[in-house]
Amino acid sequence: MSVPLLPTLSTLCIIISAILVAIGWGKIRKRDIDGHKKVMTGAAIFAVVFFIIYSSRTIFVGNTSFGGPDEYKIYYTIFLIFHITLATIGAVLGIISLVTGYKNKLTFHRKLGPITSIVWFLTAITGVVVYLLLYIIYEGGTTTSMIKAILGL
Repeated sequence: MSVPLLPTLSTLCIIISAILVAIGWGKIRKRDIDGHKKVMTGAAIFAVVFFIIYSSRTIFVGNTSFGGPDEYKIYYTIFLIFHITLATIGAVLGIISLVTGYKNKLTFHRKLGPITSIVWFLTAITGVVVYLLLYIIYEGGTTTSMIKAILGL
């Protein structure tokens, strides 16, 4: 079985990002503020790398449709919408958490950080499930790039 390079790399980036968030959470609980900042910055970098890979692939290569049985497609679609919603909320919360942390708005940062982390963990978990359903459990469906779809090619 061969796995597609870009989806595998982007999924790996999100897994690393979530692991770093967990490590960062542990560091702040131990009052290691400098270590927390470094690890959370690393988590953000991996999330940005994910986004660059994902968006580039979406634009130039395309998204892969669900290739599993038709009777499961509605469940996959609902799950995917849930994942996309979590990812969008997680990205916004992540940016706000980073900004408030770097600007030392720590009262708000302390309240938002745990919520952001939980949303990010759920995003990573559901992202891995999407990856498994698209590329490992079932053979992926068709892939069409955004550029081809827009230009009608």
